[in-house]
Amino acid sequence: MTYYAACCQTDQPNPRDREQMADNTTRIIEQLEQAVIGYRPFHDVKLVVFPEFAHAAPIYESAEELSEKLAVEFPNRHTDRLADAARKHGVWIQSGSFLEVDPRWTDALFNSTVLISPEGEIVSRYRKVNPWIPWEVHTSPHDIEGYDEDLFPVTETEIGKLGVATCYDWLFPETCRELTLGGAEVLIRISAYMDPWGASEPMDWWTVINRCRAIENLAAVVACNQGASASHYPPFSWPGASMIIDPDGRILAQAPTGPGQATVVAPVSLDNIRQQRRRRSGHAMPAHLRSSAYPLQRQEIFPPQIFPPQSSHRSPSIESLEQSIEEAKKRIGW
Repeated sequence: MTYYAACCQTDQPNPRDREQMADNTTRIIEQLEQAVIGYRPFHDVKLVVFPEFAHAAPIYESAEELSEKLAVEFPNRHTDRLADAARKHGVWIQSGSFLEVDPRWTDALFNSTVLISPEGEIVSRYRKVNPWIPWEVHTSPHDIEGYDEDLFPVTETEIGKLGVATCYDWLFPETCRELTLGGAEVLIRISAYMDPWGASEPMDWWTVINRCRAIENLAAVVACNQGASASHYPPFSWPGASMIIDPDGRILAQAPTGPGQATVVAPVSLDNIRQQRRRRSGHAMPAHLRSSAYPLQRQEIFPPQIFPPQSSHRSPSIESLEQSIEEAKKRIGW
């Protein structure tokens, strides 16, 4: 089976409150329809991916203020509108990220994305495990005592086994390897990968990481980056360059480098992925993994920042994260 995936890279104003989020949702749905309807004369787009911060960004310094002004529960009126679009066009939608609160985990603030089926159902939720510390003060689900949901869910669908992780998560090879060992064939990256660690030489981290994860895991990569300009998210800007990559690391489609809205579409061949995984005896890295050869990687370097069930808050501060980072450096002799 081969189908087409679309990365819908956004460049839109930064919401300051929940009411402003509705305008961004309208723009997102318009972009989705442009991708699906615009490509219909040529092929059917079956997967549409939006970037991190598509709905809200951590623009306030404290988790409390972010929760008060921007956080939402799932489902919400924005995911309801995305669900309507999924049903209307018969597509899978990776929503891009929301700031999420959940009454089950009182006072936690997550950076979360949901996968919506063509039937309009939320079938999977991923919460960013590796926030961009010390500056992102979201809660990692890894830090909550008693957290009992899958940290790295893989969803089996008619367009393949899909796994998603967010931006900084991808700088840890273990993240995509965990998804792959969980069965993922298509690795989705929603990202707000900012300048200067961007998509152009001499610091093209974006492209290097995306291609490496495809090669390491014999997986397709659908990587949608934020394209917002500094005028929308001062003082930051994002270099775009959203891309779709095959399991050999070939870039099949890529948006221009630099801020701006863009949509890129390319084929995802499940037949190719599955055939390569069956056929290869060489360069089949997940099957060659000698896990017991790496005992140092099993030590707790950055342990969970535990927030007990009755904690008054479950999100760290920049200061507490900086202290934890210094302690982690000592553990590895830095």
